[in-house]
Amino acid sequence: MPRAVPADLPDDAHTDEFPVRPVSTPRPAHPAPHPEYATSRWSVTASDAARIATFAALTAVLGMPGPLALFGNAVPITLQTLGVMLAGALLGAWRGALAMLTFLALVAAGLPLLSGGRGGPGVFVGPSAGYLVGFVVGAAVIGLIVQRFTTLSFWRVLAACVVGGMLVMYALGIPLQSLVTGFSLRTVATGALMYLPGDLLKAVVAASVTVGVVRAYPAASPLRHGVKTPENQPTASPAA
Repeated sequence: MPRAVPADLPDDAHTDEFPVRPVSTPRPAHPAPHPEYATSRWSVTASDAARIATFAALTAVLGMPGPLALFGNAVPITLQTLGVMLAGALLGAWRGALAMLTFLALVAAGLPLLSGGRGGPGVFVGPSAGYLVGFVVGAAVIGLIVQRFTTLSFWRVLAACVVGGMLVMYALGIPLQSLVTGFSLRTVATGALMYLPGDLLKAVVAASVTVGVVRAYPAASPLRHGVKTPENQPTASPAA
């Protein structure tokens, strides 16, 4: 007749009649996040903060060559929209927009970071105000489009830069320029046509740089930011 096992027998007790019972080690419900990836698409790691600051500084540096005003247009042609395109394409929506907000915050504080050495709160009520708002919105739109892709290619990034870096910028900049200057929308829109060749060239450069950087340094891809995906999760060891 089998003997009953005492209820108060310790787990580590060992007798011939009562062998040692295996003790299972509790496993965590969720594995610890890999330090290279953020746990949320809205979180900002130290590496992200460095990238945000870098692209804010890059946008400022692109304004150093100075503005080019053609035919007396109130809004000059600058290279700084190239920084907007690169920020959205390489940082993604949230971080790209944050880089542009950082840049505009420095401008609002009085630093002469806009092309031609402009800065201070006054630039946000001038003819370029809509385009400055477009810096943030355009970078966010580019990032949103790029993050929808499973892989990056030149033509995909180019399309994102055209939509966010050109169409969105014009949609915000032209109406506000018309409001501030008092010219009709048609007149301002016609004057904005001179921006198209240069902006398209900047979109081509941004797409080429983005694809080249991602190929050389895959960790820079915006597709790797945010919650980990199956293709970038660390492979579990067989013993796990």
